Amino acid sequence: MKRSQALTLQLQERQPSELWLCLLGALTIALSGCGQGACASGCSTPAPTSTGQTSDPLAAAHAALKTMSLPRDAAPPMDRTNRFADDPRALSLGKKFFFETRFSGPLLDSANNGTTGTLGRVGETGKVACASCHSPQNASFSDTRSPRGQLSLGSGWTHRKAPSLLNVAQSQFLMWDGRRDSAFSQVFSPMESPLEFNSSRLFVAQQVYRLYRAEYEAIFGAMPALLDRYPVLAPAEAGCTSLPPDPMHATCAKPEHTSDEVTAVVVNVGKALQAYTRQLSCGRSRFDDWADGEEAAMTADEVAGAFVFAQKGACTACHTGPYFSDQRFHNVGVAGSLVPFTGVMTMNDPGAGFAAPLLLADPLNSRGKFSDGDDGRLDSLPPADKLEGAFKTPSLRCVSRRKTFMHNGAYRSLSDVIDFFDQGSAPGGFVGTSENFPRGLSQVEREQLLAFLRALDGEGPNPDLLTPPELPP
Repeated sequence: MKRSQALTLQLQERQPSELWLCLLGALTIALSGCGQGACASGCSTPAPTSTGQTSDPLAAAHAALKTMSLPRDAAPPMDRTNRFADDPRALSLGKKFFFETRFSGPLLDSANNGTTGTLGRVGETGKVACASCHSPQNASFSDTRSPRGQLSLGSGWTHRKAPSLLNVAQSQFLMWDGRRDSAFSQVFSPMESPLEFNSSRLFVAQQVYRLYRAEYEAIFGAMPALLDRYPVLAPAEAGCTSLPPDPMHATCAKPEHTSDEVTAVVVNVGKALQAYTRQLSCGRSRFDDWADGEEAAMTADEVAGAFVFAQKGACTACHTGPYFSDQRFHNVGVAGSLVPFTGVMTMNDPGAGFAAPLLLADPLNSRGKFSDGDDGRLDSLPPADKLEGAFKTPSLRCVSRRKTFMHNGAYRSLSDVIDFFDQGSAPGGFVGTSENFPRGLSQVEREQLLAFLRALDGEGPNPDLLTPPELPP
């Protein structure tokens, strides 16, 4: 029996109202074929929905969707850059590092006024942790804490929203612009940023020496005598004492802060953090059960939305594979703006076009001396001139749990995101050439697509990973 015939039999078992909506969506898809369409975070070039030859677009879409099912025993992929990635001792220590606020320096922005959503008051130290902007709340590991959830408020206002860490183990290029290509190097960006931790690698290394020396040395070996060899930094001296003129790119360097022995300690902090964060998964969803043959796992509207996603929407051009992301970079013409309550300008962000040369020259990248192995991931990075205004395709699993969407938090609901891609690129306020274009989805199709995206929610990470650990005094 053909897949389309099986789908027809499935539809006949639905209630009449459900049957009509699902048939309407299926008929629209069948008539439109693999035309241009909308997707929830940004991809525009249609891709074939099946590697096989078929004249039945419904069957082709059904086959393509089935390949996106997440296996029940899916495990994080091996990461050659970190030989401690699957060490349970590193996981335990990395979880403590994730919730540890004492690596951070003073809060600088006046928005830190002690009210709800802030981390404290200006001048206070030890207030920022990874968990502050990648919150386990609702098992989303995105920013559900900062005011309005659009940009993150650490020591200051960031210029992009904190991405979800669910399924981050699948990413070889990290951050919205791919500035880092290893988890052990990514930790340097927030810790040395005056807008996030407002700290320095020397202070972080000294805090590890003070608070975690025994646990660290049991995994990574003896630490250098950091408290004897370097000036001892107080928390108020950890980073900047005031916001620099260019807080997006400036750091406040400390004596000897780039020495190899100091850097190596912070690298190992990053490797321990990865052992923890690589376990954070959205998990399987009702979509996976449906794709595996449990036809009743999704509603008629959700099934119709899945076919809009795979056919008329052409979303699988970028949101592909079991994690609904090609892990590549795309310019979809998201307009920037002046965020009124922060004063932050998010327009004209060059994205990966600016970050790629920095990554290639970075001594902390996956080819550098601090990496435990080179798997060739940098070879797949496109030239910078092909990445102007491009940002990484986020996974769509558990997407409905996020508070805002896009790299700058420009949209506050999934419906707004779908409407944006249905209409096409913004008229301006972005760098480079957009791949986006108008779509022309019907209201029914937009609602069905929204229903499908919500069906991608999974059970989330193991509850043991969500509970804050007991930290040393």
